[in-house]
Amino acid sequence: MSVRISRITARLAVAALTAAASLSLGVTPAGADPDPSAPTTLPGVIVPDLKTEDGSYIKSVAAKDDRTVTFTVFSGAMNQVFPVDVLRPEDTSQARPTLYLLNGAGGGIDQATWQLRTDALDFLADKNINVVQPIGGAFSWYTDWLKPDKSLGVNEWSTYLGKELPPLMDAALGANGVNAIAGISMAGLPVLNSVIFNPGLFRSAAVYSGFFQTTTPQGRESIKMVTELYGGGKVENMWGPEGGPLWVANDPTLNAEKLRGTHLFISTGNGIPGAFDVPGARGRMESNPADTTKTVALGSFIEANVALSTIILQKRLESLNIPATFEFRTSGTHIWGYWQDDLKASWPVLAEGLYSAP
Repeated sequence: MSVRISRITARLAVAALTAAASLSLGVTPAGADPDPSAPTTLPGVIVPDLKTEDGSYIKSVAAKDDRTVTFTVFSGAMNQVFPVDVLRPEDTSQARPTLYLLNGAGGGIDQATWQLRTDALDFLADKNINVVQPIGGAFSWYTDWLKPDKSLGVNEWSTYLGKELPPLMDAALGANGVNAIAGISMAGLPVLNSVIFNPGLFRSAAVYSGFFQTTTPQGRESIKMVTELYGGGKVENMWGPEGGPLWVANDPTLNAEKLRGTHLFISTGNGIPGAFDVPGARGRMESNPADTTKTVALGSFIEANVALSTIILQKRLESLNIPATFEFRTSGTHIWGYWQDDLKASWPVLAEGLYSAP
């Protein structure tokens, strides 16, 4: 199926996406400043004496309360440390599976996070899984970059998410090595690419309102707008000249055959305002209710384009006879209220992989 989107519409859509995602960029990271009165350790949580092949390791761990901890992880690929927030299982008497939960364009260092905008952690609290939330990677598309960028620095997020972090988390949490991955918006592309690049690592994957093409005109425009307009970076530093080999390699729709065998859930709205597109509704981020109308209008552009991108992916998977669960909502723009519901709707699919035998 061929779907064409004008360059102007694509620019407006992605500009709205990144504007919404970066409203509060620059506040204290979600993983920072654990409660100093909380215990410093939790049962079954350690700083393992382990380094990955490239020298990544866990520097420290601090308990925030009786269920949540923040790890400080050194990435050898990026030569930097990053916080990682973890919700521990209710029952730690045996090894448990792990869900990697990614934020959007702000990388979890702003106020647009699962923790602040949804009840996702409350919902997952009784599922007896580790919930790992990496912090960092704003506007990077969570991918490996060809070279450092003047504005966005060194980015090797694909390596971090697929090669460095999982073995460290397994060792620190006593996890059983069974993983799933989920994310919103900008994270949709790297969620699927994490499955493609790391065969067998993630048994389930869920994306809520994501983009899935990098080689179409609208896909390339989307990538550029997030990275360049709002991140201040240069896509040439990420994947080289537009349309080059790395752009092809990072297109999950083109490489969809490698998604076979993974439990997949993909959701999207259609841009028609719905229940959460009014002032004060769940997940809204406007400080001034008068701004809601403008934000909703921009979010409508975003989600309409997201829906088209999702249709392209759906048709591609159908052509390959790869099963996947698609949720096309009858309304909704690009906002957390819908993603909270989508995560809950995706749980049966995520659980199929998470609760499978190690």
